Amino acid sequence: MPAFFHHLSEVLYQVLECVGVNPWVVERRRHTFLHREAAWDVYDHQNGHDTTHFHLGSQSEGTTTPGLQSDTDMLYTQNRINIMFSWADWQRGRMNLLMVREEDTPPQHYLLQAIRSDVPQPVTHYYHPNYVTDSHGRVFFSNMAVVGVAAVLWGDEHMRHGPSNSFSEDMDFVTALYCKTLPSEIMSWFTRMQHGYWPSQETLQAARLCGCFLVADGHHGSMNQDIEWRITPNLIERLLMFSLNMVPIKCLVILKMLKKQEFVKHIHCENCKFTTFHCKTALFTTLHKTQPNVWIKSRLIECIVTCLQTILEFLNQGECPHFIVERVDLFDGKLCRECQLSLERAIRGMIQDDMHVLFHLQSDGLGQRLMALPHDVRPYPGDDVNAGICGMLAKDMFKQYLRYVKRACSRLCNNAADVYTSLNNEINILESLAVNPRATQYNTNYLKFIVKWLMSVKASVTSSSCIQSGQPLPQDIWQLYGESLNTDVASSKLKLASMHYCRGELRRAESVLSEVEFDLVDSVQPVCGCGIIPFNDKLSKAFCEYTVQNYSHEQLTKKLAFCVSFLREEKFCAPQFLWCEMYRAVGDDVDHRDDIERDWMDCAEVDARPFLLYLQYLTYRGLGVRHRQLEAFHGLEDIVTSYDKVNQLYHRETVLNMFGHCCELDGDVERALRVYNASLRSSPRNNAANWHKQRLELMLNNYN
Repeated sequence: MPAFFHHLSEVLYQVLECVGVNPWVVERRRHTFLHREAAWDVYDHQNGHDTTHFHLGSQSEGTTTPGLQSDTDMLYTQNRINIMFSWADWQRGRMNLLMVREEDTPPQHYLLQAIRSDVPQPVTHYYHPNYVTDSHGRVFFSNMAVVGVAAVLWGDEHMRHGPSNSFSEDMDFVTALYCKTLPSEIMSWFTRMQHGYWPSQETLQAARLCGCFLVADGHHGSMNQDIEWRITPNLIERLLMFSLNMVPIKCLVILKMLKKQEFVKHIHCENCKFTTFHCKTALFTTLHKTQPNVWIKSRLIECIVTCLQTILEFLNQGECPHFIVERVDLFDGKLCRECQLSLERAIRGMIQDDMHVLFHLQSDGLGQRLMALPHDVRPYPGDDVNAGICGMLAKDMFKQYLRYVKRACSRLCNNAADVYTSLNNEINILESLAVNPRATQYNTNYLKFIVKWLMSVKASVTSSSCIQSGQPLPQDIWQLYGESLNTDVASSKLKLASMHYCRGELRRAESVLSEVEFDLVDSVQPVCGCGIIPFNDKLSKAFCEYTVQNYSHEQLTKKLAFCVSFLREEKFCAPQFLWCEMYRAVGDDVDHRDDIERDWMDCAEVDARPFLLYLQYLTYRGLGVRHRQLEAFHGLEDIVTSYDKVNQLYHRETVLNMFGHCCELDGDVERALRVYNASLRSSPRNNAANWHKQRLELMLNNYN
């Protein structure tokens, strides 16, 4: 290897640290996606689905950068299905499927024979589109069942790529069947791994417990594609990735950058593709055969070259052996021989040119950074790129959490005659799940979060009922409010203040609002779970820097302000003006809501900071403190008249409506009408401004 490789390795190592390939960001990515898995599981459990979810691939492994623009991969399993590797695995009362191989079944593939749920015997007759009966009377489960489910879920937006289904370019879903027993073509891997430098014995021991998945992906050249299922050891692969230190992770990121920019130039056939998984396989193979002392910072370029040489070996022999599954060629159906030879020539050229290609990599400006980085610069966790990644991960995790919570609340209230009892039962179930020995720390964190949120809803629903009937609040209501106040910086406290306002307890409302005002500093990041993306969806720099060093749930919620949400069952705890938000539809507006909007558009939803100002305006108006009332008015006015601030709002039309109401209360009816018109220009449909505009126009006509 050239002598300058050592110095270049040190510099490249630093550059990668600067673009998010460093221990703290890798940890944050893994932390985030493991929590998101848990949230998916709990959400499905709440909706009566017995599923388990797994985030796989670059995002969850931490082997990506902003410039690589990696999508998010989600694999989920239907736990009601029992996969039998042998007859000993049969379970009564379950949907049993036996793994079967024929003489002509391609490597890595199995057929799934339907077995009865009452006795361990094969199903002999089953007339259903998801099943296929062969000439011997055996009934097999078709992999097309997965396509049918995806089509029902996503309709025309559904896209299929191999075993994955998606409704957007950013996220792929793979429906899989879990098999707790590893088949022989995976078990042989443990024997092969006894001779090599990696993985460790501890990792191998853990891998034996991982099981594998069957995905709906028949072999491209098979006559039985529709009933073949491919085995895939995703959990073992994730375990291997999680065991790596930073040098092989950085090495894989560089391979991905080369693949994205350079390798693709040399693949000419439309159906040919060199994939990220080929790069990962080369890394695994290289780690297995290379001494550990090679994988150090000062030899990073050497490690990259060694991985490229492994790819050259694959291309030269015309076969890319799967690292784990025996007798599987990853080039089969992916890369024709002509493209293999073209790619081989290109990679040889890169190595012979002493890897000068690294200086031309465009992803994340890596080539320019490599040439410009001073020798003495050391990246630090709080720099712009790394802090931005950490902030984005934190925000997206809680945004996902809130989306599930809102759906749960919508489901509970829409399907129950007694909302209080329904909420109480749900809280009891979730609390029991949180202390279940099988619950991971990730499940437990999310369960505690959702329980606090539901306690806030329960407290507000109870208070609303008491206010409506003129009854005093029960004594235990204060405990409910107290346990729910730290969901975030503002939203639960604002609901408490709103309840006090609606009960006429203006001094108490003022006290709570003052506390929120003190905590709601500029570094607090607004978050909404309604699926709305503001025109200017930017992150606070201070929040991003905070998330680098503070990543526990408790720490993060001190810097987050969720949108404030009132269900219809909570309406007597909300200012009466906001009731119109719960009945915002005019004419056929309801027909113009998408699936996400149906989860929240029957609620009053509003950004925390504007709602604080609106409540302050109402409260100080009631108290007769005019100068504080005007401060709140001008604060709200500043938000709606500032192009930058109004474009950062999630529920912009609702904030405009609240400001219009303040204008009304101040006697400026004409300005209020202009504000309502501005709200309607922002959101013509499903907007309560339609009601307010009609009301004001009628009032002005009567006056004239």
